[in-house]
Amino acid sequence: MTQADVRVVHAADREHWRSDWLESRQSFLATGNFDLAAGAHGMLMVHNDDVVDAGEGFDTHQHHSVEIVTWVLEGTLVHQDSLGHSGLIYPGLAQRMSAGSRIMHSEKNGALRRDGTPLRVVQMWLPPDNAGGQSSYQELDVATDLRDGSLVTIASGMKRDRNTTAIGIGNSHAALHVARLQPGQSVTIPDAPYGHVFVAIGDLAFEDIGDLGQGDAVRMTATGGHRVTARTATELLIWEMNRGFETQQNAAAP
Repeated sequence: MTQADVRVVHAADREHWRSDWLESRQSFLATGNFDLAAGAHGMLMVHNDDVVDAGEGFDTHQHHSVEIVTWVLEGTLVHQDSLGHSGLIYPGLAQRMSAGSRIMHSEKNGALRRDGTPLRVVQMWLPPDNAGGQSSYQELDVATDLRDGSLVTIASGMKRDRNTTAIGIGNSHAALHVARLQPGQSVTIPDAPYGHVFVAIGDLAFEDIGDLGQGDAVRMTATGGHRVTARTATELLIWEMNRGFETQQNAAAP
């Protein structure tokens, strides 16, 4: 039986990488890391909080055998991919790419250099249940659903969520929830084998842990049910996962 554990990772303790136009704060080391599974929590391999300068971004590049969920916090992201999709991703619009055997895409700050408006975006990667296969793409606008301060499931591969409006991801062991809270509002963290709570905006009181601020994260194992209460206007990203890499590998063993 897995022992219950709660680990707080403060914003200042995240991996930090800076280029001329990108500042990346990474909950798991991603830059230059060729063994993302080794540092994963549950099924979550990459959780990058990136700030992209106006007029800059990632030119066309490829991915394969990964589920990518993108959530914009500030600004606008311009997306184009090899499946023919193009458009703007903005706060409240969730994006999912299943890379399959191969997908090419670019992502850039939609603001012109002279405007100087930065893009802040969180990008999250998980492994698919089955490597390779057909690539696919999906968007979902949940801005209206987030207005009442409830916990909203925006992306999931779990069987229980297949008939909901959540974006479907190709990992059947994970679900992403988002909440936008006003001061005094609370939500309950799902009880799961693995959980990852990220304070994207604002600050809050986390039951049994204490106060957390923007950029702080909590990695939870075999626990949940904690109440979190916003102290200021707050946005939370919460991954609920019922399996980790180790158990996935054991299940696949003959």
